[in-house]
Amino acid sequence: MGMKGGGGGGGGVLGGGVNNRRIVQRFRQLVTSNGGSGVGSVKVKLLLWCCVFFTLLLFIGRAASSFMGWTQYHRNNISFQTSSSLTPRKGYTLLINTWKREDLLKQSISHYASCARLDSIHIVWSEPNPPSKSLRNFLTHIVQSNSINGREIELKFDINVEDSLNNRFKEIKDLKTDAIFSIDDDVVFPCTSVEFAFTVWQSAPDAMVGFVPRVHWVDQLQEGSVDRYTYGGWWSVWWMGTYSMVLSKAAFFHMKYLDMYTNQMPASIRDYVTKNRNCEDIAMSFLVANATGAPPIWVKAKIFEIGSSGISSIGGHTEKRSECVNKFVAEFGQMPLVSTSVKAVDSRNAWFW
Repeated sequence: MGMKGGGGGGGGVLGGGVNNRRIVQRFRQLVTSNGGSGVGSVKVKLLLWCCVFFTLLLFIGRAASSFMGWTQYHRNNISFQTSSSLTPRKGYTLLINTWKREDLLKQSISHYASCARLDSIHIVWSEPNPPSKSLRNFLTHIVQSNSINGREIELKFDINVEDSLNNRFKEIKDLKTDAIFSIDDDVVFPCTSVEFAFTVWQSAPDAMVGFVPRVHWVDQLQEGSVDRYTYGGWWSVWWMGTYSMVLSKAAFFHMKYLDMYTNQMPASIRDYVTKNRNCEDIAMSFLVANATGAPPIWVKAKIFEIGSSGISSIGGHTEKRSECVNKFVAEFGQMPLVSTSVKAVDSRNAWFW
């Protein structure tokens, strides 16, 4: 019985070989019968190429899966061996400018305190009266309620005697993070957008990375004379497809630029900002561009304005900003701003990318 069973197995193999030979013979007959037909010849060649193609795909797929398994194994080993020596990167400091709008300040702090990588909050306070006890208590409670799972958010008021827009960039000695997220109290961005912008900044920590782009261009090109520049708002950026600044009302930059703005930038520029109560954000853009020779980075995100219209809605705003640009060019001795068309987009929130 054993021998018969074995013979039956052999017959199965032989039968399979006969079947294979019949398939090959049938395939040869098909080729021969179509030999005189141009269309048939093309079909046969196409069939052959398809067979070769799928065979290669099968081979590459198996090789790739084997390689990926090897790579994953070694990646796991590497991460296991080095994880003990890695330390988590620090988060960022929220530097928020405010002026007699406690309700907006409360809304902004309540929102940003829930952002995952926020490390500390510094409120730039330039009002004649110090912050009230009720305001301090409210903000302290909000921050403490978000300090969970060992996460502690520092809250400080940076009190200034002089009322000047330069105060928002005054040097801070005890900062715990390299990254500064400069923000106005009347604009809010989703935490997901803020965290994404922070990762973009980490890839280019010397650059300004922000949500509000602006542009400049040469208005009058004069031979043998000083060029005249014009400042352009959002619609100019949209029309031209380029930008050269991101406003500090919503931007990341390195803490070192606070020191440079306070102690190294020409005092005449700070005096101009104080006198005209405008253009401190343009001055910061000039400072960073002059130090890096590179453009800023615009991060696309939804912006929610929770306050009334600001100075940008006042008549003559563009003309005043253009005057600032030309004044700063004269003080720096050159035009440091660099135009670009690069835009960072979080693909998780985009339909097409």
